[in-house]
Amino acid sequence: MDFDVLYRTRRDKVSSYMKEQGIKAAVFEDSEDRREPALRYLTGHPTDALLLITDDGNSILIPWDENLAKERAHADQIIPSTKYERNYAKALVELLSSYAYEKGSAIAFCEETQYCQYAKYREELKDWDIQLKEDSVHNFVRNMRAVKDSYEIECTKKACAITDDMTLIIMDGVKSGKFTTEMDVALFVERYLREKGAERTSFDTLAAGPARSFAIHAFPGYTGGLWASKGLSILDYGVCYEGYASDCTITVANKPSAEQQKLLDLVQTAADECRKLYMPGMKISDAVAKADQIFAEAGRNMPHGLGHGTGLEIHEAPFVSKRAPKDKTFIPGNIITLEPGLYDPELGGVRLENDVLITETGNELLLHSKIFII
Repeated sequence: MDFDVLYRTRRDKVSSYMKEQGIKAAVFEDSEDRREPALRYLTGHPTDALLLITDDGNSILIPWDENLAKERAHADQIIPSTKYERNYAKALVELLSSYAYEKGSAIAFCEETQYCQYAKYREELKDWDIQLKEDSVHNFVRNMRAVKDSYEIECTKKACAITDDMTLIIMDGVKSGKFTTEMDVALFVERYLREKGAERTSFDTLAAGPARSFAIHAFPGYTGGLWASKGLSILDYGVCYEGYASDCTITVANKPSAEQQKLLDLVQTAADECRKLYMPGMKISDAVAKADQIFAEAGRNMPHGLGHGTGLEIHEAPFVSKRAPKDKTFIPGNIITLEPGLYDPELGGVRLENDVLITETGNELLLHSKIFII
């Protein structure tokens, strides 16, 4: 993989958009105050830096960790933040002053920039039109990220393969008696993923035994309580491989009652029927409506969305929920979860979650999560 070409191609699309919109420069800042996955998407640098992209295609990365940038980053220029006393505002003043832009030229910041940081930039960059707009270059990049290229698909498939392997090992451990508590499972995940080359979990692991599975996201994420004991247990977990996330949920049903079996059957039916609607060109709202119909006919209601995109963030566009625009469709290259679930304070919870790649002709399951009945 020629990463210089990969990241330059992405940045060139951004610069072309900026030129069309009359934006002279765009700032992408990743810090402890607010993480910005676009930084990694556009340069390969994983964290803590400021990226400046200009409409003529130039890119300047100002990393906090110079050594890490030398190893991982791809940009036209890499300038350590120490040159600017670790002050990004000072860096921007110096860098932008080197361009012969007209007074009042537009420079785009992310609309989620904190107000105090925005005020600081506005004060330092008096001669610039500082823009924080919802539908601007940063949103353009989010939309780019919603459609994965071949490298992103490859990384996600690797994350999913590691996750699938863990699921099989976990279920073998349940049957052998090796894994009996929420902690057993969650700590195994933490160790195994790193042994297999993944960076981290893609979110805090949620292992909820029968006493806690009624919650959509059990709090705390896991305890020393029993898991996979009699009743319904949920494991919601995933890993990041080269930054790209998997998102998996399995349900383990140990000697389920008749009423619990009804929940299991409903969720499985929703997963099977809704997958048929995860097709290129089909409306996202149709899949959401199908899940709602299946549950409503049984007098049940799903209290969360049907799915969401994954990538450098565990939750990113597109979102498969009632909030999705009516004309929004699935697009080849989308990687989206399909995660119907039901939760009952007395019976417990059931969720089944798989990651689905939308292809030119249909869809492909990247995970193979199941409802396990023991």
